[in-house]
Amino acid sequence: MRVHASDFAEPVAVAVAIIIAVSLWQGMKRGAPGSAKHLLLFLWETVCTIASLALAVRFATAFGPVVESRLMDADLRPPAGEMDNWSLAWHTFITGVRDFSLLRFGLLFLIGYLVIRLLLRLLAAAALTLVAGAGSKAGALRMRAPAAAPGGALSRAAGAALGFVHGGGRALVLMAALFVYVSLLPNAPLAARIESSPLYREASDRLLEPVAGGVMAEQGPVLSRAVEAEFRRILQRRYEIIDRDVPDDIREAALRITAGAKDDEAKARALYDWVGTRIAYDWDKADAYTERGEWREQTPEDTFRTRRGVCIDIARLYAVMARSAGLEARVVTGLGADGRGGFGPHAWNEVRAGEQWIPLDATWATSGDWFNPPDFDRTHVRET
Repeated sequence: MRVHASDFAEPVAVAVAIIIAVSLWQGMKRGAPGSAKHLLLFLWETVCTIASLALAVRFATAFGPVVESRLMDADLRPPAGEMDNWSLAWHTFITGVRDFSLLRFGLLFLIGYLVIRLLLRLLAAAALTLVAGAGSKAGALRMRAPAAAPGGALSRAAGAALGFVHGGGRALVLMAALFVYVSLLPNAPLAARIESSPLYREASDRLLEPVAGGVMAEQGPVLSRAVEAEFRRILQRRYEIIDRDVPDDIREAALRITAGAKDDEAKARALYDWVGTRIAYDWDKADAYTERGEWREQTPEDTFRTRRGVCIDIARLYAVMARSAGLEARVVTGLGADGRGGFGPHAWNEVRAGEQWIPLDATWATSGDWFNPPDFDRTHVRET
């Protein structure tokens, strides 16, 4: 995993570093000479952590389909009219758990891990009470130490190794919690900074993907693309929720631009021409992401105000303006031709006109006419 020095200024890297450091310190301390009892207790905690992680994976795998089935049968349509913040948050949460398997897995994994750890601790306390046999509260927490204390350097090394394993388990739980947090609460404090963290993004690929592998094991060699598609779907849902409230200046501009259009296709074309000629591609933002892994989150209002953005920003702005003008529009993510014979991550739009969806790419408007051109799918490959 490549981690740059600048990454340690962001909260995810700081939190992981603290978790690992504290776990190593605990392990070395409990592995010190004369602390055999503490080392054995720490060994038990480490075993509990590993067992809890493994059982939590099985729990999430087993109950994921059950939760999905129950939520599919429930009536989860949003209420008519404008929703308040609490209603919007609840609808986002419950439909996200229903529709997104990786998010559902992460939530059940966290619940299972916490419950199993609690049960194992209660079991350990009961076992210590039986072993102590004194019936007192102090006796219930006392474990008989072996006659021989562990050696100095060797015991510290063993404790540090256990601490590292313990810290890795804690870091995995933290990443799962952060994934659920930014997915369900996109506007919450630090959500944007967490999602833009290079360490979080890479850790999600290397930690969450293998853990969630059991859920999507039947997809075999396409697991990584399935997980990537899941992240894209969650990201798209996140944008749909964030972009639900349209600022007045964007709504007024959309209505003004489409005022003379005779039908939906003409409205879509007018908005395409306006967005495509007024929003410049932000090469600095694109380079920051491709070269350093830095993602600068921005809203459609930011794009409208600054007149700059990358493909996803331009597509989100177009979708918001189209909906403001009474059109049914959506953001599409996938791969776009790079002009050198290859493809790279890209985003564009589709607008409903009559009985068909019209594809368009306002990001590429300065290089040609990309409003429903022939063979659009030869240069744009949507995620499936």
